[in-house]
Amino acid sequence: MATKFFATELLPHEERFATQKCVDREFWNKAGQLGLLCASIPEAYGGGGGTYAHDFAIFDAQYRLGDTAFGNMVHSGLVAHYLLAYGTEEQKQRWLPKMASGELVGAIAMTEPGAGSDLKAVRTTALRDGDDYVVNGAKTFITNGKHADLVIVVAKTDPAAGAKGVSLIVVEVARAEGYRVGRVLDKVGMKGQDTAELFFGDVRVPAANLLGEEGAGFGYLMKQLAHERLVVAVCAVAATEAAVALTVAYTKERKAFGAPLFDMQNTRFELAECATLAQVSRVFVDNCIERHLRGELDGAAASMAKAYSTDIQGQVVDRCVQLFGGYGYMLEYPIARMYADARVQRIYAGANEVMKELIARSL
Repeated sequence: MATKFFATELLPHEERFATQKCVDREFWNKAGQLGLLCASIPEAYGGGGGTYAHDFAIFDAQYRLGDTAFGNMVHSGLVAHYLLAYGTEEQKQRWLPKMASGELVGAIAMTEPGAGSDLKAVRTTALRDGDDYVVNGAKTFITNGKHADLVIVVAKTDPAAGAKGVSLIVVEVARAEGYRVGRVLDKVGMKGQDTAELFFGDVRVPAANLLGEEGAGFGYLMKQLAHERLVVAVCAVAATEAAVALTVAYTKERKAFGAPLFDMQNTRFELAECATLAQVSRVFVDNCIERHLRGELDGAAASMAKAYSTDIQGQVVDRCVQLFGGYGYMLEYPIARMYADARVQRIYAGANEVMKELIARSL
């Protein structure tokens, strides 16, 4: 169902979405009507009542088709699960059903102009003033930033306390005076994905919008980042497999020196290696999914999955572009867009260098 929906409602509008740097706002409502949002959230909160595996199947379908514009991985894969894990019953009842329907689009604002992987260094503050928190600061590279109706903001409620001063504050955009969306950013790849700057100028947020406990935000982030990294790995594997399939099909049709390109030994050997790498990545990530469903996936394994699968994605897509020749560099061909889209996978959700450090600490 997800594949059919994305093929009919997403792919035909790829060029327009890339030009406007986001999908249409109504696309979220259509996805919600079909049950493609919050599939792993309990039915009691308006979700699909499934498991993480249902989310992963939906993400896989999108990336297998070569699309990166729709920010459901953040909306359903991350934001909804922060609310489910740390929200009060009132918060979950208020926000999750509207996220499942597409009425609310979710974003999480971690990265700042001066703080990326080092979340302890965030400078955005949320200082208590009576019954409110007053939020000040700037965030950047925020997926779903333009369309976001609900933003989980990583902020310092105690700037002097380091990691223990980090809290998560949920900003409801419709009632957030002083909140401003800056530029929707022009990226190397993922052209159709809504990625924006956010600014907070004395934004008053009810104290009741604190997610979980004050000062516990850093711990929440560390716990949820393992899931986020597995989400990235799932998408990386789907894109890797798609690149191999596209290239096999192209080399069997494209002729060079009077024969299909696939008949040349170098082409066959390159694709044999790429198919092997894709399969190894798939088996490893599937194993991590099984462990995650049992509640047994640790941070080191999630870091391995993210770093390995995205490295393999980059390697395989690059080799596939080479087999396409000059056409592989033309944006009208999906493989060229996949090449540009793949590069950031090694950077966000924690750069792969950070993943290696986290893995090393577990040894």
